[in-house]
Amino acid sequence: MTTVHIARAVGTTGSDLPAYRADVRAGTHSLVADEPAVGGGGDLGPSPFGLVLSGLAACTAMTLRMYAERQGWVPITIEVDVRYDVDVDAGRRSIERTITMPADLTSEQRTRLAEIAERTPVTLAIREGTAITTTIRDRD
Repeated sequence: MTTVHIARAVGTTGSDLPAYRADVRAGTHSLVADEPAVGGGGDLGPSPFGLVLSGLAACTAMTLRMYAERQGWVPITIEVDVRYDVDVDAGRRSIERTITMPADLTSEQRTRLAEIAERTPVTLAIREGTAITTTIRDRD
């Protein structure tokens, strides 16, 4: 079995930070995550679900741009709007993704980009599920 490392993030919180704030390191980047004020947080950064959706939106936009450039298409602007909803009564969760593309793309180009969007790496990881293994260890 060959394992390829794709990404790593480390989240840290503590009693010296505002309630629910987490400082996140993703590679060489520093981010702040927090819960919205209505959830008891300080709304100092995206919520954890906001970060997940950000990854999906970014992956979709980047993948579609890469594909369009490889096809030699005129540089295009792509906007990806992603929303996570929970039907509390039915216990169902759903993600709605809206991709806005230039109107001058052909129907074939639009269809192909829609097909590619369904197979982006983050789309597949979310849709197919990814195993999560948890290890608990003592702080030194």
